[in-house]
Amino acid sequence: MEMGKDKSLKKEFEEKFEEQNRTPRPHNTSEPIREIDIERDRGDADYRRETSETIPVIEEYAHVGKKVIEKAKVRISKTVQEEEVTIDLPSVDEEVDVERVPINEYVRDMPPPVRYEGDITIIPVLKEVPVIEKRILLVEEIHIRKRQTRTHESQPVRLRKEEINIKRENPDAPNQV
Repeated sequence: MEMGKDKSLKKEFEEKFEEQNRTPRPHNTSEPIREIDIERDRGDADYRRETSETIPVIEEYAHVGKKVIEKAKVRISKTVQEEEVTIDLPSVDEEVDVERVPINEYVRDMPPPVRYEGDITIIPVLKEVPVIEKRILLVEEIHIRKRQTRTHESQPVRLRKEEINIKRENPDAPNQV
């Protein structure tokens, strides 16, 4: 029985050795094949036989990489749409009321300046009149009153917005964007 174990170990060793010689070792491995001493007991306590056998140590390497695979194509286009909306635009119109107020007074000193009374602007109108002596006659005053009226006017305005359209060119691929 011991003899059968020795033969099977030897056969196993030879198979591993041949397998190692068939597959080339990677060039970056500098690890030598180690020798291992195997001591076998044949069942007899006094008799031991020492044999030296070489068992190859095998190492595998894996190289991991990746590559890009095109699964589908996507076409993206942009369109501009116009729509007409009505916008309320506030506007302010000013109207002026002109009122002529007759004064007919002579002015002795410098003519009166333009003056303001509230929202009324008063502009003096002067005239020289021949007299034995010259005097300035205040003929009239012009009173200008401002009024504001606010109105709202609706005007059409053209607005634009963009839309994005996506079209998948590969019909076999799932519809994902």
